[in-house]
Amino acid sequence: MTRAHGKYADFEGLRERALALRRAGLSLRQIRDELKIHNNDILNRLVKGEPPPEWTKRPNAKDDLRARARELRLQGWTYDRIEAELGCSRSSVSLWVRDLPKPERKRTPEEASAIARRGWEAKLRIRDEERQRTKEAARQAVGNLSPRELFLVGVGLYWAEGAKDKPYERRESVTFVNSDPGMIEVYLAWLDLLGIERDRLRYAVMIHENADVAGAENYWAELVGADPSRFNKTTLKKHNPKTVRKNTGETYRGCLAIKVLQGAALYRRIEGSWYGIVESAREADQQNRT
Repeated sequence: MTRAHGKYADFEGLRERALALRRAGLSLRQIRDELKIHNNDILNRLVKGEPPPEWTKRPNAKDDLRARARELRLQGWTYDRIEAELGCSRSSVSLWVRDLPKPERKRTPEEASAIARRGWEAKLRIRDEERQRTKEAARQAVGNLSPRELFLVGVGLYWAEGAKDKPYERRESVTFVNSDPGMIEVYLAWLDLLGIERDRLRYAVMIHENADVAGAENYWAELVGADPSRFNKTTLKKHNPKTVRKNTGETYRGCLAIKVLQGAALYRRIEGSWYGIVESAREADQQNRT
């Protein structure tokens, strides 16, 4: 054994004091502070062989699952059944019960398939719950938008989904098309922020001809709170029987186009604002690199 030096020369005396403190229910941190021992190796040697007090042992959130897994294994359950029953991973089950005897297989192929399916469904459920928790946390983190934040969001939204002027085709008009109701609501809130009166807006539904056209028209009219007189004629898309469409069902309502009348000045403001965002982002990125 390496002989202790310096203030640890009286190792046995320190050990007696450390063990007495340990038996009195003190944690390692408390013993360290009491004896002024800041060398973790020495500290651990001083209390070696003396179990820590119960209050310092942190409960393991999976202790109950582990105990239940071992109980089921002793009843003859297989990994698949335990995994499906407890909704935990196969690796965890294996770690918890690998020292127990392997049960004799008694299930049919159909039973094995059903158990595997339940296990997979349990995994999907857990993944979906985690997915929803992440989304909800992100939603709450956004909080209230300031007018400036809404303005910048709206500019980016329009530049991604709105009509744009081209050098070969001058059309400084403001038209936004989207199928996402949330996008439509944000866009309208942005127009309100810019002071665009709702009576300057014209709407048009764009939808496949074999969909519920009337239902879609009513849905969009209710969403934007506009009188039917502000809706132009619905554009029907011809259905190609050679293609398999996935945007079908009750939730399919086509797209809504929103046009701002006399929008040339607004369009120029949008385009200029977008280029301002690009330049600011470029400068910020350059600063982050240097």
